[in-house]
Amino acid sequence: MLNVDQIKNGIVIDHIKAGQGIRIFNWLGLGRAPYNVAFVVNASSGRMGRKDIIKIDNEIEINFDILGLIDPNITVNIIENEGITGKIKLQLPERVEDILVCKNPRCITSTEKVPHIFHLYDRRRETYRCEYCDEVRSAADFR
Repeated sequence: MLNVDQIKNGIVIDHIKAGQGIRIFNWLGLGRAPYNVAFVVNASSGRMGRKDIIKIDNEIEINFDILGLIDPNITVNIIENEGITGKIKLQLPERVEDILVCKNPRCITSTEKVPHIFHLYDRRRETYRCEYCDEVRSAADFR
């Protein structure tokens, strides 16, 4: 059995779909981190079968909207003094700005310097609609 030490203060990103953890690890720049990071791939999970886990022994800022787009089933545990003091259950964000890019060549975003704003259109299909032209994009386009 794999044993990873407890962290004192930081976060645990849990319930990551197996294989997606490396994307989050790289997005957060954890390979260059000057603090302890544990990255567990394909851990056994009763609920998911297999999952990835990232333990970060440091307090860091994370954009939960982007994390929710990568995998809306993630749970983030906040750790203080070696204990869980909070849990954040991620989901698809209702609105995202400058994360997805509109591909419609007639959209104002292709000619003007305006933010790319998308609103959740269909939670089950994980699709978003452009605020300006109604173009529909999948959250998977970001993944």
